Parts: sequence; structure tokens; C-alpha cells
Amino acid sequence: MKIIGLYKGKLTHIGEKRSATGIDKQAVSTVTVDELGIQGDIQADKRFHGGPQKALHQYALRSYEKIIKRYPLLHKQARPGMIGENLSAKGMHEHNVCIGDIYNLGSAIVQISSPRIPCWKIDAKFKQPDLNRFISQHRLNGWYYRVLQGGEITLNDEFQLQQRPNAQVTVDTMLKVIYAETDAQTIELATHAEGLDPEWQSRLQNKYHMT
Repeated sequence: MKIIGLYKGKLTHIGEKRSATGIDKQAVSTVTVDELGIQGDIQADKRFHGGPQKALHQYALRSYEKIIKRYPLLHKQARPGMIGENLSAKGMHEHNVCIGDIYNLGSAIVQISSPRIPCWKIDAKFKQPDLNRFISQHRLNGWYYRVLQGGEITLNDEFQLQQRPNAQVTVDTMLKVIYAETDAQTIELATHAEGLDPEWQSRLQNKYHMT
């Protein structure tokens, strides 16, 4: 679980309405992170990206492989950094990382807070109208971190797992809960997962009429 890509971006515009976006990222060799993410990185729409609960975004390498298998003509575009993520690492994906996981990463400490929910800007960037839907249907979303301790992260730093409070609630499991594709026991477990973004906890409690 070694960092092979670090990415940060400036404000650009996308789509027919030239909407502001931070999806275009550039590769860098080292970054400084604080509670709002990578210093100098832009998130245009703070309703859905950025802030303390979505400070960093990671996307799985193997998800790009699945995208290319489904859309062969995207083989030049579908590569690390292109989904708007900040982090890319070997061996990590939605099935083997869990909500609430705490990792040492360089001199920083980070915690997985929630899955990412993809938006229309992915379709616009790749000029592929149903890519966003494909990513959601196959739960290739990626995930967000909160930063518990700021610090420096450099290429080749390794994710060192310190705590896993919710070993049964992988990011994939949480996505099944969000998309209503699982059973009541799993919904209960996931909704009360330690470290889950409070906004998601509230949304799921409302969705499933829980207290």
C-alpha cells in the first residue's frame, strides 16, 4: 500500500455551462496536508467535495482497469489522477479498506470517512455520457479521508494501518447501504460505524427511519 501518485489542481471550467471544477489535477512529488486537505488544491463545489470530512480523495487503481475494460477507447484517458483524486496507491480498493480506518501516511494521520459519490463532471471530462452511471453501478467510487494530523506526504510513502474499528464495514459495504442493496443488519452496522462522516450518518438514519 505505497503511494504511487499525488495530485492537486487549480480551478478550471467544464461542461456546456463552463461550471467551475477542481477535477483537473496535476501530479506532484510531495504535498502538505492540513484539516482541509492538500494545501493549494482546489475543490470548486464545497457542497460535495472538500471540507474536513472530505479533505482527501483516493481512487483505486483497479477501478481504472475496469473502466478501460468497459470503455476501451478511454485507455489513454483512464489513468491515475484523472477522476479528480488526490491519492493513488497500490493494493487498496473498496473491498479491502473500511470506514473509520486510521492510517499513518508520511508525517500525517488520516481516517477514511465515507465513499465518494461521483457526479456529472466525470462524464463531461471523459466525454462519455454514461460513465458516471457505470462507476456507481459497479461501486467504483473511491473514498474520502479526514485529516487527523497534518503533515507531509511524499511519493512512495506507505499507508500504515493503525486502527480498524469497523472491520465489517468496507467502503463497498457502505456503498451497498447507500444504494439500498443489502440487509437490515448491515444497514444498522454501517450507519453507526465509528468514524463515518456525520452527514452520511444523518442521511442514512433518515433514509431508513432509524434513531
